[in-house]
Amino acid sequence: MPPRLIYVAGLPRAGSTLLCQLLGLHPQIESSGHSSPLCQILIQLRHQWSDNEFLLAQLDVDFERAYARLPRAWQGFVDGWFADAERPWVVDKNRGWLAQIETVQAVDPGFRMLVCVRELGQVLGSIEAQHARTRLLDFPDHLAHLSHYARADKLLAADGLIGGPLKSIEALQEVPEAVQRQVYYVVFEHLVSEPVAAMQDIHRWLGLPATPFDPLALPVKPGESDSHYRCKYPHRTFNAIRPPAPHPVPPRIARELRDHFGDFYRTFFPGRLTD
Repeated sequence: MPPRLIYVAGLPRAGSTLLCQLLGLHPQIESSGHSSPLCQILIQLRHQWSDNEFLLAQLDVDFERAYARLPRAWQGFVDGWFADAERPWVVDKNRGWLAQIETVQAVDPGFRMLVCVRELGQVLGSIEAQHARTRLLDFPDHLAHLSHYARADKLLAADGLIGGPLKSIEALQEVPEAVQRQVYYVVFEHLVSEPVAAMQDIHRWLGLPATPFDPLALPVKPGESDSHYRCKYPHRTFNAIRPPAPHPVPPRIARELRDHFGDFYRTFFPGRLTD
């Protein structure tokens, strides 16, 4: 049997690398921890066959038969991609999965998706802290010349690194409730403060037996290539989990985050609305 996928998506700097590290401790879950190209490859495949004149001609002649080939081809590609998996579950990490949730549901009706979230000021603070260490390297989207405030504005735009996933999280309100139940939000602050309890909850949601682990003695895996992200978004794993020190957030940015993303705060961080 091909393995079942656990799709990992969510906000940047929200613990997806740590989550994948901890998922891989379970004897039934395979997790490299690296970002996967699978989502983009499959979306490109859909673009290509949607523009293929021979396929379009076949759809005109016998739509049902021609269209039935597409989900089989998609699933066949996924099964081949993970044919070497040695465990019954496998993790595929890519922020793009969140925006493709309707497609995922169509080809993998029983899917399970873990979405990492974190207080937005701390997401921005984490990015700024890394930028302070790498001033002479630009961001992949060329943000180094901007002020702290202007950079936050770009990152939180609808097509920005943070704003894009936020829009996808908001859009989940429109999908059927049954599909929403197949999404589990992993709150970074809970994951780093109570990792054992957080992972027990995730294992229970997946229908897997809980697997104990020592959060102060973790195996470290080879890191993902950070140069691809111009070293602005590191993906290192560590042998122990310790909650990070809070990042300072300028008052104007903190205030505007609460004003502009009130639904996000009401859902995940209601106490922050009165800070």
